[in-house]
Amino acid sequence: MLKPILISSAVALLVSFSANAENIHFPEEIVPLQVGDKMLESSLFSRIDDVELAPGTYQLRLKYTDLYEDDYDTHEVVESEPFWVSVTVEAGKDYTLVFNRAENSVSAKVFAEAPQVSLKAKSSAVAKPLSVISNTQLASNKPVMQNILPAGPSRPSQPIKPIAPVTGKGMPSAPQMLDFWWQQATTTERKAFLEKVTK
Repeated sequence: MLKPILISSAVALLVSFSANAENIHFPEEIVPLQVGDKMLESSLFSRIDDVELAPGTYQLRLKYTDLYEDDYDTHEVVESEPFWVSVTVEAGKDYTLVFNRAENSVSAKVFAEAPQVSLKAKSSAVAKPLSVISNTQLASNKPVMQNILPAGPSRPSQPIKPIAPVTGKGMPSAPQMLDFWWQQATTTERKAFLEKVTK
């Protein structure tokens, strides 16, 4: 008697969790790296195939990587630079990211220079093309950490710049981080920093 109750409770719990988030499935050639400010951790042995998101609009950072057989015994890996797309997730819909896979490594290199991906709802026959967001558009539309820093007269009045673009390792470079924090520092903090580094 207790066993059926426990099983039905577990099923109800799983259903309630899945009701709060929608799923985007990624083909193995498209690697999700980041959702907004959140980095996604993956490796050769634990790759991310699915990302669950609440309904809303998100910026996704993706990378294209594919393996092509050149001859009988040689292979070539074709990769793109990381790129950003804007995705709108609707409630009650699961999605698949789709693209036209190139037939050979030459075509794949052309695709890697300007990736084109689409988002297809699993219940739909038509995929919606996603436009790639340039780094300049991302910098002007995405104020990173704006709600985290305290507001007040001691902070500079200029807008907070995002830490972008990021290096190939998925992290901002040291000069970009220094510039970002310099822009956030008060005059007193800047003076104390300069005194420290010039000693």
